[in-house]
Amino acid sequence: MVTIRLARTGAKKRPFYHLVVTDSRNARDGRFIERLGFFNPVAAGEEVPLRVDVERAQYWLSKGAKPSERVSQLLRQAQAAESASA
Repeated sequence: MVTIRLARTGAKKRPFYHLVVTDSRNARDGRFIERLGFFNPVAAGEEVPLRVDVERAQYWLSKGAKPSERVSQLLRQAQAAESASA
């Protein structure tokens, strides 16, 4: 099954996550099909905490991809931010 989930990168005690589309059998930080954006939970100052290609995420969701719980929260947050700025 195709899933949309977070892949962790960054240094120790400084997490940084990529939102990726991947086969659910692949490792968390392993192979992926497409990178949709990023999430930086420790963003400070001018740093952008969340950037998501909402159009591509909607495409994958329409094809049957299942988002993880955290990713579904982040997608709602990104859609709200996108509609507020438009």
